[in-house]
Amino acid sequence: MAFMFRFGVIGGGSWATAIVKILTDNKLPVNWWVRNEQVMQHIQLRHHNPNYLSSVYFDTGILKIDTRIEEVIAASDCVIVAMPSAYVTEAFKKLPADAFSNKKVISAVKGILPEQNLLLNDYLEQNFNLALADYFTVMGPCHAEEVAAEKLSYLTFSGMDEQKLQQLAGCFKTIYLNTVINHDVYGVQYAAILKNIYALGAGIAHGLEYGDNFLSVLIANCADEMAGFLRKAGIRNIEVGVHEDYLELNKKTANYAASVYLGDLLVTCYSLYSRNRTFGNMIGKGYAVKTALLEMNMVAEGYNASKSIHVINNEVNATMPIADTIYRILWEGIPPKTGFNIIEESLI
Repeated sequence: MAFMFRFGVIGGGSWATAIVKILTDNKLPVNWWVRNEQVMQHIQLRHHNPNYLSSVYFDTGILKIDTRIEEVIAASDCVIVAMPSAYVTEAFKKLPADAFSNKKVISAVKGILPEQNLLLNDYLEQNFNLALADYFTVMGPCHAEEVAAEKLSYLTFSGMDEQKLQQLAGCFKTIYLNTVINHDVYGVQYAAILKNIYALGAGIAHGLEYGDNFLSVLIANCADEMAGFLRKAGIRNIEVGVHEDYLELNKKTANYAASVYLGDLLVTCYSLYSRNRTFGNMIGKGYAVKTALLEMNMVAEGYNASKSIHVINNEVNATMPIADTIYRILWEGIPPKTGFNIIEESLI
């Protein structure tokens, strides 16, 4: 590979584990921060994560694992943040203000920081003076479990620096993973946040025993609602069926029907791997929110995101009856069936 980054991965969950697999499969050395000393020792000794994607085995000769986050960041040129959004502030709170100086940061965070209702790039700019030109995102649709099984998937990389974007995307391309690039840093992040909320709603619908016909109507309306929010938020590349001049033969420019927008919404709403759908299914079946949160062994980003988007939309002022009703079910305690009776009236 012509250009080599020293990668650091922050996070020890399933998505972080999948990212480490991708990079080490490409023989790229990785510095990996995990929170737990026992997990670190297990990976070093047994070559796999005992808690997530345990079927994936690593070449530990190119893998340096550490529980000291500042050491991992210092040793890396490009830091990939791959942890639930709710944990970011706690993980970074003791870092010095210049921790990301001369670094590139890739966000694999599929949520919004709930304490401040901030996207990761805005948080890093405010607290660590990270310029938007040094910030990139990697988004799906791409379930960690399918990466582990090496089923063909697509990742979209977004950023402002075209040259670095191409180089970073190239580091992730494998026989089981294709990469796409675009420059919509804000749009792809908001789309990832919203699709988790809608997937949670799809799960509630399933738990309430709505059928496939209704679910298809619900998701189609979710897609329209998402596009309306993105448009109000200033995102422009959302007109389905419209492309700029082709970049190359049979290669279209991205619009809202691209995989990172509509594709990720669809798979998150339908897939049995989706933790947001699973969480919503429990709510639809009658679990209390606190009980469902305790039952989940992974974070459902749509839960906190529903509240954050509710707050943000007070300024954006998009029409969002589905997202707003999901917020009311989760945070204001209206019964799921009552909420979906309201949603039914809004669907077209």
